[in-house]
Amino acid sequence: MNIASHYRAFRHVVVCGVLLALTAPAQAADRGDHDDRGMYCSTTAITIERGCRFEASDAFFKSQAICLNTSDVKERHECQRVAAIARTEKQESCSAQLTARRELCAAVGEGRYDPDFSDIDYETNYRNPTRKNAYFPLRIGNKAELRGAGEAVNIEVLNKTKLIDEVSCVVVRDVVTVDGSLKESTDDWLAVARNGNVWYCGEEVKDYEYFEGDAPQAPELISRDGSFKVGRDGDKAGIAFLGTPTVGRVYREEFSVANAEDAAKVLSINYGYGDVPALDKLVPAGLARLLCSRDCVVTRAFTPMDPGVIEIKYYARGIGQFLNVKPASGAVVQLVKCNYDPRCASLPNP
Repeated sequence: MNIASHYRAFRHVVVCGVLLALTAPAQAADRGDHDDRGMYCSTTAITIERGCRFEASDAFFKSQAICLNTSDVKERHECQRVAAIARTEKQESCSAQLTARRELCAAVGEGRYDPDFSDIDYETNYRNPTRKNAYFPLRIGNKAELRGAGEAVNIEVLNKTKLIDEVSCVVVRDVVTVDGSLKESTDDWLAVARNGNVWYCGEEVKDYEYFEGDAPQAPELISRDGSFKVGRDGDKAGIAFLGTPTVGRVYREEFSVANAEDAAKVLSINYGYGDVPALDKLVPAGLARLLCSRDCVVTRAFTPMDPGVIEIKYYARGIGQFLNVKPASGAVVQLVKCNYDPRCASLPNP
C-alpha cells in the first residue's frame, strides 16, 4: 500500500470515528424515545454543552484568522494570546452552564419540555380583559417606570397584539436607559390563560451602544441576541408568571435553546416587610409597606446561560413587579411611577 492509500485509509477511520461520536447522542436519544423515563432534560443539557465547546473552537479559529492578518509582530502575538484566553474562558463557561442546567433539571424534572400552549383558552380583549393575573396586570395603556442604579425601565402595554401559534399575544414594550442613554428596547409578547398563567410567547430584543466620535451621538443597534418566538427554530412558550404560585415551584420563563433560557423559583406568596429578614435585604421599607400586606409574591430569577447571576423580584397584587434586587451587586431597581392603581400616586422616591 502506497503513502496515498495509507492516508486515505487513515482519513476514513478518523472521519468515521468523528461521525460516530457526533451521532451517538442522537442514536441514544432515539433509543430513549421508547422509554418515558428517559433523562431528556439532562441529555439536552449535555448536548448544548457539546455545541458550546464547538462554538468556543469556532470563535478561536476565527480569531486566529484575524490575528494572521495583523502585520505588527507584537500585536499579532497579543491577538493570539487573547484568543487563547477567550477560548479557555468560553470552555469554562460551557462547563458552568452544564452544571447550572443539570441543577435546573433536578428542579423541573427530566421530561421533555413541550408545553401545551396553543390549545389553552386565552384572553383576546386586552382593553377590557376578563382573564387576569392580579400580579401581572396586562391592560392596554398600563404604564410603569422603575428606577435605580443609574438605570430607568419604562414599561407600557401597547394597543397591539401579535398572533403566535394561533394565540393572540399582547405587546408590552420595555425600554431600558442607563444614565439617560438608550440601552435596550424590547417588545415582549404575552398571553393570559383562563387559569391566570401569563405565557411568554416570545420577545424581540434590541441592544444599543454609543460610540465616541459620532456626531451627533445616536444609539447604534449592536445585537438582537435573546430574541425568540414560539414555533421558530424550536422555541417554545414559557410562563412569565404563574396563575397560582406555590412556594418552591420552579418553572421555565423562556425556552430558546442556548439563546433564552430564563427560569424562576417562587420564594414567598405572602411576603410582608419585617416577617422574613432574608427577603428584606436591600428592600426599601416604605415601598414594601405601601404595597405588601403579607400578600406579595417573591421570586428568584436566574438563567443557566449566566450561572451565578441572580435577581430577586417582588410582585404586588394589582401592581405587578415593583422591585428588582441583585444581591451580588447590591443593585436595586424600584417602581417610581404607574398609572393603573391608586397607590401609584404614593410611591416613594428611590
